[in-house]
Amino acid sequence: MQHFDWPVRVYYEDTDSGGVVFYANYLKFMERARTEWLRALGFEQDVLIDEAGVIFAVRSATIDYLRPARFNDALTVRSSITSSGRASVVFEQRVLRAHDDEELVRGKIKIASLDASTFRPKPMPKELMEALSRDA
Repeated sequence: MQHFDWPVRVYYEDTDSGGVVFYANYLKFMERARTEWLRALGFEQDVLIDEAGVIFAVRSATIDYLRPARFNDALTVRSSITSSGRASVVFEQRVLRAHDDEELVRGKIKIASLDASTFRPKPMPKELMEALSRDA
């Protein structure tokens, strides 16, 4: 299975009063990694909205928190596609500590492709599906 890695640095603003990454911020890190994967494939989300009338929304998320990340840690968000349909993609995303690849967080995120004006399911553009299947 192919994967896409995106680096993340933990800033002070990402941490809670205990000095560890606030749990919801891992979802932000994962979102950025998915966006950067699309960008690396040549697809910008604002262009997809304007030209194809498609937006993406998280349909479901299952997250396992295994170990904490702390201020100034260098992390890697590793994303893989586990399945896809005409209007959805399921990503497995793992947050790893960069220097030793220790797995800190694991998530399964289902993304729905929606019509930008009605928010009803809409098939992803053919070119995007082909690019994702080539890269997955």
